[in-house]
Amino acid sequence: MLSKKIEKALNGQINAEIYSSYMYLSMSAWFEQAGLAGLATWMQQQTQEEMFHAMKMFNFVNERGSRVILGAIDKPPTDWQSALDVFKDTLAHEQKVTSLINDLTNLALDERDHATNIFLQWFISEQVEEEAGVGAIVDKLKLIGKDSSGLFALDQELGQRVFTPPAK
Repeated sequence: MLSKKIEKALNGQINAEIYSSYMYLSMSAWFEQAGLAGLATWMQQQTQEEMFHAMKMFNFVNERGSRVILGAIDKPPTDWQSALDVFKDTLAHEQKVTSLINDLTNLALDERDHATNIFLQWFISEQVEEEAGVGAIVDKLKLIGKDSSGLFALDQELGQRVFTPPAK
């Protein structure tokens, strides 16, 4: 059984992961409207990945004999000025999620909850990948600038992304 502090914090993180999924779906809709189907696909794959994270935590809380309590999901942003702005927001969001995961890990250590600490190590590694991947896209978009052929090429490249859930 999880402590009440850990249970509450994990429920909060489940909410944050579902919000992330919702936000990326909103970004996908914006890209569709902008005629960037490949970037929309990339965001749809990111939506699935974030929901996978939420479900991984959901299942962990249940496996530990604690209770999942779902809260309201905030409305995500719906408008951006450019693809670069979308990905800058994505990077900032992933950095925030990294901070949340680090706070959860610190709480697990304070509570001497070694099982939760070990569980969270997967998410720490995942966040390193998330920030690096999105950071690389931001860098490419900065290089592209207003070059529509560069944006078209990146749209084609990122549209190839397929989310494959990691082995459990």
